[in-house]
Amino acid sequence: AASLSNAMDEISANYKSVQPNVDLVFNAGSSGKLQTQIEEGGACDVFFSAATKQMNALVEGGYVQKADVTDLLENKVQLIKPAGTETKVTGFENITDAAKTLALAADTVPVGQYAREIFDNLGITDQVMAMEINECEDVSAVLAAVSEGSNEVGIVYATDAASVADKVDVIATANDTELKSKVIYPVGLVKNTEADDAEVAAAKAFVDYLKTPEAAAVFEKYGFSCIN
Repeated sequence: AASLSNAMDEISANYKSVQPNVDLVFNAGSSGKLQTQIEEGGACDVFFSAATKQMNALVEGGYVQKADVTDLLENKVQLIKPAGTETKVTGFENITDAAKTLALAADTVPVGQYAREIFDNLGITDQVMAMEINECEDVSAVLAAVSEGSNEVGIVYATDAASVADKVDVIATANDTELKSKVIYPVGLVKNTEADDAEVAAAKAFVDYLKTPEAAAVFEKYGFSCIN
């Protein structure tokens, strides 16, 4: 998932010192698009999603074994604005008070789905959808739009906001009433028919590494909470 990029880049560097003969190639993007790529036959050994919905779909489709899936991380959803700017928006409940555009991830993207759940739970979906919306392809695009000042407010993960803390201000963090779903990041092994036995073993070893205290320290550094 795109929101994992910074943490995974550091983990990749650390892992290279442990397993110098293993090459890690990351394809970061929205979990929905990554799911589609796997379903369409894209070669892949590991899927690390920003939501359980996409992983469950791959399990149901036979692309991932349920026994090979671990709910590894938890994140939060936050409402942000460009640093130092003024807005009448004080929380998710009055997001429609924004005078300018809302940056919102598409409904195929986990953070976009979480945002729409918040709107539904607050009973403001119709009003929000009537706003001027900059629909972004993934959470990284939302973050860029707000941090660069192109949009008045946007909805991202807490880890994304923390990664550019000097460029955005956090207006609110979704509470349990606004967002009943937990923001869970599952990781699983994909059935890659193009992989040989050594590659399958290497993929499993890397997933096992993601569960270690060393990897957990990196994830927590970037604002994630470790479940296991």
